[in-house]
Amino acid sequence: MAMARTMTLLLVAAALVVTSCGAWKVNIRMPTVAAMDDAMAPLIHALRPLLGSGRHAGVPCDSWRLGVEAYNVRDWKAVPASCEDYVGHYMLGSHYRRDSKVVIDQAIAYVDSLKLAGNGKEVWVFDVDETTVSNLPYYAKHGFGATPFNVTSFNAYAQEGSAPALPETRRLYNKLLSVGIKPVILTGRAEYLRASTATNLRRQGYSGWMTLLLKAPGFKGSSLAFKSSERQKLQDAGYIIVGNIGDQWSDILGAPEGARTFKLPDPMYYIG
Repeated sequence: MAMARTMTLLLVAAALVVTSCGAWKVNIRMPTVAAMDDAMAPLIHALRPLLGSGRHAGVPCDSWRLGVEAYNVRDWKAVPASCEDYVGHYMLGSHYRRDSKVVIDQAIAYVDSLKLAGNGKEVWVFDVDETTVSNLPYYAKHGFGATPFNVTSFNAYAQEGSAPALPETRRLYNKLLSVGIKPVILTGRAEYLRASTATNLRRQGYSGWMTLLLKAPGFKGSSLAFKSSERQKLQDAGYIIVGNIGDQWSDILGAPEGARTFKLPDPMYYIG
């Protein structure tokens, strides 16, 4: 019975594969193994949820993603071409949203456990890209990270100020405001993107932050060095970093990290 059911699903899936379309352009919905007990997700690649995750240099793409998220795979420049469809399906399907929800649920439980001084000195540091807002409209046109990063085209997109909010992060953001913890926005974006970034955040429901910190013109160091130095300035000014959240390990590593750090999923790019 199980074999017959699987074969039926495979035949249905195979019939729906549209080879002339890019993976993210397919607009059909169908049940997948992961979605049978969950909400239906947009179809990215009909066969991949049933037959596996694709492979990269002999390693399944889901194992490659685990290595990325665990910070065991480092210094990579682009998503392996063979994993483009897998990453696209992960990002646009329900899996990415579920993983993000787990992170934010843990963050909110942590906030509820805090005994706050309420002196206006308690802050929480937020990254921007793939943390407060999502750049999926951009990356869906660039192979979900399989195309080498082009800073010029990405910054042109960022200047539009059109990136949608990540709703789970916004839930945490609003929770912090309600208990008196001040959000600090700390991004590796260049200073000239300040106006478009601030406008984008406000349009997407983020307001009331204490400060918005961007890279000064001419900064040549790593993202990790930049963010840790900015957090040090906050600490030197008497602020207590009760939390810190980002999608890159470079967002949350480097002293002072904050009392608790949270890593959101992002298999589309690496920033050291």
